[in-house]
Amino acid sequence: MTTRVGTPGFQGITFFEIHARSVINKLPASSRMPFSWTINPYRGCSHACVYCFARNSHTYLDLDAGQDFNSKIVVKVNAAEAARRELASPRWGGEHIAMGTNVDCYQRAEGRYRLMPGIIAALRDAANPFSILTKGTLILRDLDLLAEAAEVTEVGLNVSAGFTDTDLWRSVEPGTPSPQRRLEVCAALTARGLRCGVLMGPVLPFLTDSPAQLAQTVRLAAEAGAAHVAPIVLHLRPGAREWFMAWLAREHPALLPRYRGLYGNGSYAPRRYQQQITDQVRELAARYGVGRASPAAARRIRPPAPGHRPRARTGLGGGARPAAQASPQETSSVQLSLI
Repeated sequence: MTTRVGTPGFQGITFFEIHARSVINKLPASSRMPFSWTINPYRGCSHACVYCFARNSHTYLDLDAGQDFNSKIVVKVNAAEAARRELASPRWGGEHIAMGTNVDCYQRAEGRYRLMPGIIAALRDAANPFSILTKGTLILRDLDLLAEAAEVTEVGLNVSAGFTDTDLWRSVEPGTPSPQRRLEVCAALTARGLRCGVLMGPVLPFLTDSPAQLAQTVRLAAEAGAAHVAPIVLHLRPGAREWFMAWLAREHPALLPRYRGLYGNGSYAPRRYQQQITDQVRELAARYGVGRASPAAARRIRPPAPGHRPRARTGLGGGARPAAQASPQETSSVQLSLI
């Protein structure tokens, strides 16, 4: 059953409440993601990021990939109950579950529906490994639950902050908390003893990819105590491509020829460009001491001596090796796999 809900406190946003038969979803092999299972309690996202790769998924609901994606949010109101039932099934193998990989599970709707506490509690009670990627600050509401889960299973946490330019943020990610507030979330999680990384996604060619801009973002991530940083260059998949290019034509028309030259008719920037960004971020991560200190200590770190190689850390976070310390071949694969 679907119920359409208009809420005065969410002006311009319509919620479509549904009861899902299943919420743990298996990704197709063609997805090229580094995980196989997801939980997405929402479809559509009021963060309204102009580049969001998930926009095209709204067309499967006979809604458009533009304004409908931003303002018509599907809510799986029984997500927590369904997750608990599926996790208890003898058929479930206890595999890692990723959240926030399609649309943000801590978007504004979560403040109204509060689905994530029940989902996290179900994962905790099943001792099932999971990860969360978010641009939202609401994750701090669930800090105690996350800490409890991390006592019994692997918990991977990442905030997404591709750049720290305030003017650009307001234009390209209009419904999100500021990048500075997201990095404060990373600091708060780290201070609680939970490893949190920073996904520098996306890096926007010719807008946020200068050496100074990359250095600013990595430095602030280090100061927030980020366990690792992983740059992801902008993807322009169908749906997202049209919406982003329309925004670019309005806001930065002079860049249109450069984007067409870089992306052609494809969805991805050339591997050479992606590797260049990855190499720069890796060097910056070593310089600023990403992954080696608490937020307070990170502010006192001096750049390492020439030739210094940072040691990988272990602990909470799913056991993945930080992208800033991965091999070029591995990082190139990550670039093409993550959002």
